[in-house]
Amino acid sequence: MKSYSDSYKAAGVDVTAGYRAVELMKAHVARTMTSGVLSGIGGFGGLFELDTTGISKPVLVSGTDGVGTKIKLAFLLDKHDTVGIDCVAMCVNDIICCGAKPQFFLDYIAIGKNYPEKVAQIVSGVAEGCVQSGCALIGGETAEHPGLMPEDEYDLAGFAVGVVDKDKILKPETQKAGDVMIGIRSSGVHSNGFSLVRKVFDINDLTIAKHYDEIGGTLGEVLLTPTRIYVKAVMELIDSVKVKSISHITGGGFYENIPRSLPKGISAHIKRSDVDVLPIFDLIAKAGNVPERDMFNTYNMGVGMTVVVDPADADKAVASLKASGEDAYVLGELVESDEGVIIEY
Repeated sequence: MKSYSDSYKAAGVDVTAGYRAVELMKAHVARTMTSGVLSGIGGFGGLFELDTTGISKPVLVSGTDGVGTKIKLAFLLDKHDTVGIDCVAMCVNDIICCGAKPQFFLDYIAIGKNYPEKVAQIVSGVAEGCVQSGCALIGGETAEHPGLMPEDEYDLAGFAVGVVDKDKILKPETQKAGDVMIGIRSSGVHSNGFSLVRKVFDINDLTIAKHYDEIGGTLGEVLLTPTRIYVKAVMELIDSVKVKSISHITGGGFYENIPRSLPKGISAHIKRSDVDVLPIFDLIAKAGNVPERDMFNTYNMGVGMTVVVDPADADKAVASLKASGEDAYVLGELVESDEGVIIEY
């Protein structure tokens, strides 16, 4: 590659560092290749041939998201190989909510200064997320932004595209009172509510290094735990039972996300005692004196996704999820109400 510009480098953008970053990330990207990929990285667009075998009416489903202020933890811990998993998870966990199977992913990294080794670490996490979700990383962009952000900081976002047969799109309108809601365990805080987390703990080099017995590690380690990716387990579930709706519990917690998958006049009734709350959420609530209502309106509280099935399918659904490696249990039931979510404390 003969491309270089001393003048551009003097202004803060080193194009040769970009080429080096691409070389370092190639091995990670190669792990994600699937049969549909028709192009390598470096072109102007990622080419993907959609396999529609067994799909009579293919519908594309897309989702986009970032990692949010959780990325501040990566800066403090100087650990950059997991936030990419979060980025992929936040996108693919959304698109499976209508029954779509992820096909490919693209990322966008905005960075103050391009350190190729750091960029490669970030992309290694994106690749791992793609492997976990069975989709290909077919392209992306790394943009060096001197003056816009500090040299040692970056932001990460991406988007995923999946496909579902039109006749197999989940139909939340079929839900009725008496249906069962199943909760699938989260891996922790995932990638939401970190502005409150940082306020509660006054996050810095000292606070993230503090060990808490109740969470089984240091605050920084536990908070940086990557978002759980549910794609393979949910795809297996959809093949084994009739799933009526799925909710991805992200920012806004139970009160904002669960109603998004419910029809008008139907609410989810959940007993607080039935929610298997993870210790990290108890610690956040205690340390910040955060009311429980606010906790359930901000965090997943240990439930990364909810799935609604007919009562007759509940045991089979839980068994399927557990067979796929997920911790799942009956969380509540649907009732006639316009409240959206009713948590019985």
